[in-house]
Amino acid sequence: MKNLLKHARSLQQKKFRDLHGSFLVQGQKVVKEALRSDLHVEDVLCTAEAAERMDFKEYTAVPAHELERVGTLESGNEVIAIVRKPSATPVLDLGPDELVIALDGIGDPGNLGTVLRIADWFGIQRVWCNLGGVDAYNPKCVQASMGALFRVRVDQLDLPEMLDRQHRSGATLYFASMEGTSAFEMRLAKRGVLVLGSESHGLSAEVRRLPGELIGIPGRGGAESLNVAMAASALCMEFTRQRSA
Repeated sequence: MKNLLKHARSLQQKKFRDLHGSFLVQGQKVVKEALRSDLHVEDVLCTAEAAERMDFKEYTAVPAHELERVGTLESGNEVIAIVRKPSATPVLDLGPDELVIALDGIGDPGNLGTVLRIADWFGIQRVWCNLGGVDAYNPKCVQASMGALFRVRVDQLDLPEMLDRQHRSGATLYFASMEGTSAFEMRLAKRGVLVLGSESHGLSAEVRRLPGELIGIPGRGGAESLNVAMAASALCMEFTRQRSA
């Protein structure tokens, strides 16, 4: 038990998630999503009361005070799963009518998790993150995704190189920008990559140098900008509307 709890606590840190190839999933709803997914659940740690309530067949009973040391949530640490990361496979080019979201230097794990949830809602199956960005298996990202992480593939890669490859293969690159043409005034391609920059710095110079179209969200109020998740939601809605027309 002692070694198991030590292992679980270590997964709060990226270096140990990378070392062991596992991550934490917390809370009843998201643990249930993990159990329904194709990922391998190594263990479920929970109180005996939670196990009975959720009708778990296999679990490790852990006192509530020990689970509080393992979990990172303010509340709801009574159920925690240790889950294997999906196996690494080559990143393929876009399909004929595929839209991919690409995130250029996103630093907030909560925002990344929310973008994954948005992608899942709109049926977008892949999200690309630039090297050095936030870890998709950060506990805050896992929680914010509300299970979307188990359905949307996330790849960390050399984003400028991948975007250039997709452009050369005939895909259209859309760069979200305050200076962009309103998405409502554009005829959006079905095969494309929607690229969103970091919350504080926007798109990197390496990405901006690539051939693409600047796409914006029209607004009438006094807000300076939208955060990356809000922008992703608004733009994905327009992509979906045009694809359904």
